[in-house]
Amino acid sequence: MSSRAAWLAWLLSLALTALSLLLLTLNLSHHGIPPFYYWLEATALAVGYSTVGAVASSRLPKSFVGWLFCTIGLLFGVIHFCGEYAMYTLVTSPGSLVGGEVAAWIDAWIWVPSTGFIVLLLLVFPDGRLPGALWRRVAWFTATLVLLGALLAAFSPGAVLEYPFDNPLGIEGLPNAYKPLEALMYALIVVGALSLVARMRQAGNTERQQIKWFAYATTVSISGVILKNTLYPALGGTWVWWVGFVLTAVGLTGSPVAMGLANFRYRLYEIDLLINRTLVYGSLTAVLALVYVASVVVLQYVFRSLTGEGSQLAVVASTLAIAALFIPLRRRIQSFIDRRFYRREVRRAKDPGSLLGQAQRGDGSRCAERRTCGCGKRDDAARPRLALVAPR
Repeated sequence: MSSRAAWLAWLLSLALTALSLLLLTLNLSHHGIPPFYYWLEATALAVGYSTVGAVASSRLPKSFVGWLFCTIGLLFGVIHFCGEYAMYTLVTSPGSLVGGEVAAWIDAWIWVPSTGFIVLLLLVFPDGRLPGALWRRVAWFTATLVLLGALLAAFSPGAVLEYPFDNPLGIEGLPNAYKPLEALMYALIVVGALSLVARMRQAGNTERQQIKWFAYATTVSISGVILKNTLYPALGGTWVWWVGFVLTAVGLTGSPVAMGLANFRYRLYEIDLLINRTLVYGSLTAVLALVYVASVVVLQYVFRSLTGEGSQLAVVASTLAIAALFIPLRRRIQSFIDRRFYRREVRRAKDPGSLLGQAQRGDGSRCAERRTCGCGKRDDAARPRLALVAPR
């Protein structure tokens, strides 16, 4: 893909997304019109993938991965626009604009190939090639399923995705295949993720770090989707939805960014420090929240037993306890995670003669940073040893 075509696809994706958000606002301005439930996901994927794809294709014109980024971003822009346009012309303001049924029909099937391109991206990330001969068969099998699924979705009767309108070209007598196709697409995404696991088992240091970047962002987005789409309907609680919303937005926007950083090999080994800090502060937040809630409940029970009513002193005492526990608890969690997940780095840090030990004392970091291979490039094996030496 040429640089000009990549930036044209980026502009088209942004234009479609902007029009989609405008139509979403118009739809929500009418009472009783439900929003498209996955508007956040579609917006983040359209903007994120098209932007990273344009940058990647302009910097690496022969990159197959950059072409996939642009295609995925453009397709999700089309999905969101067609859905919101059909909603406005068929439900919100019937007959106000032309082509509502065409947009509804396009939206009925185009989500299948867009998901298929995501699966293909997982299969060829990060070097643009399949992990092995077996995965070539998987790729052809996936392409066949996606093609058949798109044809079935194009003529399947019933509601289109989460919109309150039906497929205008749905053939009566055919089964409503949207839910089975959705499950099939999720299964194919899992297969694509398994290809990354297989690739990581035989990858070198650089490729491992590239996969870690993608895995980190994907974990954040999946956590948000589970909170927003699974736990919130079951448990309720506005804060659950908002936490899921934020994690989904950050994860889906950060996923193409992380893959772009991995593709350019920019600060690859910073991901180890990022994962380490996420584990530490995520665990610390969960433990402190649990301690805070438990202490408030216990102290309120004690105050009610003694005075017959609750007291704000329970909240004050719990807050002070959390403040006192923060630093020692963080150190203990940091030590546990280092021993559990970073044993090799900890041993090297304690070894006075190792590069990591010299870097931690400040007398060998420059030497380690400038260590080179025979080809004159920085040694990838030396870089990860410096990833976890940030002061605690």
